[in-house]
Amino acid sequence: MGFWIVAGFMSLLVALLILLAFLRPRTGGAPAAAYDLQVYRDQLKEVDRDLERGILTEAEAARARTEVSRRILEADRALQRVQTARTGRGALERWIVAGGLVAVVAGAVGVYFQIGAPGYPDLPMATRIAIIDEARATRPGQAEAEAEVTMRQGVPEQPEREELVAQLRTIMEQRPDDPQGMALLASNEAALGNFRAARIAQARLIELLGDEATGAHHIDLAEMMILAAGGYVSPDAEAALLRGLELEPRNGTARYYAGLMYAQQGRPDLAFPIWRDLLAESTPDAPWLEPIRLQIEEVAALAGERVSLADLPQPASVPAPGPTAEDMEAAAALPPEDRAAMIEGMVAGLSSRLAAEGGPPEDWARLISAFGVLGRTEQAQAVYEEALGVFAENPAALAQIEAAGESLGEAAE
Repeated sequence: MGFWIVAGFMSLLVALLILLAFLRPRTGGAPAAAYDLQVYRDQLKEVDRDLERGILTEAEAARARTEVSRRILEADRALQRVQTARTGRGALERWIVAGGLVAVVAGAVGVYFQIGAPGYPDLPMATRIAIIDEARATRPGQAEAEAEVTMRQGVPEQPEREELVAQLRTIMEQRPDDPQGMALLASNEAALGNFRAARIAQARLIELLGDEATGAHHIDLAEMMILAAGGYVSPDAEAALLRGLELEPRNGTARYYAGLMYAQQGRPDLAFPIWRDLLAESTPDAPWLEPIRLQIEEVAALAGERVSLADLPQPASVPAPGPTAEDMEAAAALPPEDRAAMIEGMVAGLSSRLAAEGGPPEDWARLISAFGVLGRTEQAQAVYEEALGVFAENPAALAQIEAAGESLGEAAE
């Protein structure tokens, strides 16, 4: 209520100040007719003075008064027309300004009622976190979440696998204490997209293993629960996930789902650092990279971090096949015939791949150096020139290629 009183008073005060500034009388800028009227009146007085001094006769003075009086009447009519027009326009302008101010204030109130939260209390950070924690504690459980997932999820129909899994279910009904069979059932149910059945089998497997259950077992259970709930991290899935992270804190799957859990629970400040570090530490083929890249910018913005995906550390590239610096040093210590044969074998695959698919500048530099070691300077020079064209618009890549070209020149000398 206090906010509304202050905001309303300030809005009315600003509107009143604008209106008063507009209604303030304007000085200067008198109409030309007013100046003409004053001049003609002075001329009448001048005619009387000229008559007294004998400069004008009575007849001349009478004609002059008549002409000046006519001009006075015309100037007076012109002045009245200007004042009438100003009065009418001023009234219209005042109505327009007043209406505009009312519309602005009313519009601001209307917009606030549409997108604001009238009567909503202040929410300090501690209060917000407390509300989030309460929502976490009362969020739907696994069974409730699964009940809302009506469509079957997973891979397309697999008749042969489904038949085998049906047989396996029958067997496990007869042998419910077989951990190997239960692990096989859980993985195959998941492969068919039957995630609810998979998580039930996985939970039974963990129960059978007892203290021998690894972090991977608990993380697999959490993933099956999340998939069974349509991507939602329930309290049950959270418990399995945290247990898995306790046993295997560097597990990438668990770290991804931990970030997803915090993002769902309104804690982007916890989700963002988890995903940021996982993004930097993963291998380029990690399955969680794509979903992280699709969501991390939004999560970062909600966490108050103004960063883009390009600003974040990315996975280190996997070295492509081809001779490395260590390979070249090892080859240099061999007899000439063995060295040539070794390098020929390493270079063949790299040369074929670059010709067919291209590759990063590091691979081109390796190939140039390898041809130089083999003494095939013409081929090395051809690859060098081709690489210069390929990376013409990439200064960093050109620096690597040119460095390889310098080493090629030194080898030739």
